[in-house]
Amino acid sequence: MKIRHLLYAVAVLGSGACDYNITNPNSPEPIGNNPSRSIVAAAASGILIAQRSDLADWVIDAGIIGREAYRFDGSDPRFVTEFLVGPLDAGSAAFGGDHWFEHYRTIRSTNNMLNVIGTATALSAAEQNATRGFAETIQALAFLGVLNAHTQDSIPLAVNQPVSSAPAPYVSNDSAYAFVSGLLDLAQTHLTAGGAAFPFTLPVGFAGFDTPANFIKFNRALKARVEVYRASRGCGNPCYTAALTALGASFIDTTGPGTLNAGAYIDFGTGPGDIPNFLAQDPQTSDNLVHPMLEDSAETQTGGGLDARFLAKTVSRPSRTVSGLTSDRSFRNYPAPGSSIALIRNEELILLRAEANNAVGTGAAVAADVNYVRVNSGGLAANAGLAAQTAPQRLDAILHERLYSLLYEGGHRWIDMRRTGKLAGIPLDRVGDVRHSTLPIPTDECLARATGPGQC
Repeated sequence: MKIRHLLYAVAVLGSGACDYNITNPNSPEPIGNNPSRSIVAAAASGILIAQRSDLADWVIDAGIIGREAYRFDGSDPRFVTEFLVGPLDAGSAAFGGDHWFEHYRTIRSTNNMLNVIGTATALSAAEQNATRGFAETIQALAFLGVLNAHTQDSIPLAVNQPVSSAPAPYVSNDSAYAFVSGLLDLAQTHLTAGGAAFPFTLPVGFAGFDTPANFIKFNRALKARVEVYRASRGCGNPCYTAALTALGASFIDTTGPGTLNAGAYIDFGTGPGDIPNFLAQDPQTSDNLVHPMLEDSAETQTGGGLDARFLAKTVSRPSRTVSGLTSDRSFRNYPAPGSSIALIRNEELILLRAEANNAVGTGAAVAADVNYVRVNSGGLAANAGLAAQTAPQRLDAILHERLYSLLYEGGHRWIDMRRTGKLAGIPLDRVGDVRHSTLPIPTDECLARATGPGQC
């Protein structure tokens, strides 16, 4: 069921019942006390709409910074100048100052829901808990979005307060990651007490995760990602162990290659009230092009031809050159405006398990998962000597597989190179190009704290 369909149903059923602003779903007003079932459903839909508002934009922006992609936009050269050279403009919500307010808007929407769900007499206690678990899981995903883009110790967490209050204090990134991890655990507790069904319908991208019990599997997948990120940032073996535990309760599956794309997705569409996936462009004329490094680094399949993941996600096109940058391939991950974008897939979970086992497991376990992905997703020969390699060598192999498995899906390359201390491995194409390690805190956020830009 598309999100827009749910919105229309709620608009008909709940019109005038509350102050939920159905005409502005990307920034809804707080729902009131004792919301009806239809208003709770509308608020849940609004949370997912807010969550998707930044997703496609993040894929291209982080892809450029991480040198997965170029964007040769004739109307805006900043995709080449600012993202590849800098400086990043903290005052521009479309470039350097991006990927902040969208996530906090989602967080506000989840807090609006959490603040009143306990008063919803139309819902059973179990349904209230199911709703809490849903909202807390999406809130954790939104906080993770802030962390993915910002490596400064400048993350506001205590934002569930009136607009007139002083800005929430900053906490360190490590504290924020720990908070996200704990929030996912709290959500799991609520989902476990959530009964058999949500009191609302989730869109088609959450097929297979549309009951509280199954939504826990999505929650645990996110938990595993967060714990691996924390581990690589310094938490080490305790977090890797926590990741393996979470994966055991997730939807990880190696029973067949058809499971690799199983996961949770955000839907897009072209109908009234919906928004298209703007990454869907004609690959022969698209402004979004493939960084040549991807073809240069791709391995050859056993039967000939480059890595099947590279061939599935990119296609040859007429060459374009802009400001000394050249590419002759475009992306085709998203063939239509209604193409969904993955939040997390089984293929990532298998590689997360490999990364965790590289620290606390065995080389054989690492090799089994890496080679499963290589063979079934890349069409490549198994790396026969991987189990006997050193842990640093195996990590390099895992990061190589993550590059092609998660290509152009969620900024994973930039995140991976940064969190593993390998940012210097991101190629520089021209004299003067730079490697950005973070986006700046937006100027408006700084000004709200009576500090100057860059002083956050």
